[in-house]
Amino acid sequence: MTVYILQTFVFKQDKFKDGLENLNEIKKFRNEEYGQKLEILTPVSGEDQKYAILTKFEGLAEMELQNKKLFEDEEYLKLMEDFFLKNITEGSMYTQIYRGLPETKVEKK
Repeated sequence: MTVYILQTFVFKQDKFKDGLENLNEIKKFRNEEYGQKLEILTPVSGEDQKYAILTKFEGLAEMELQNKKLFEDEEYLKLMEDFFLKNITEGSMYTQIYRGLPETKVEKK
């Protein structure tokens, strides 16, 4: 069953450009090095500095395996350190986990 991870966060106003560049590096790294399906979502309404990352996994086990690999990767840890410590507002990261609703067969009458 597909699992979606939605993480929202707020860029520091004086680090917006750097933060966006850093975020694109994270996206490229995870998509190319680990074959993940990560997207950066930009605000259309609401808080202008609040962005989101949407990641799709084939299940909770796959999510756990990928996270283990990522947090053992020094290059990834450096990218994330810059992201958390330099570019986003402390305490603004909020993570939600969703799963896709399986399709059900509709009986015809």
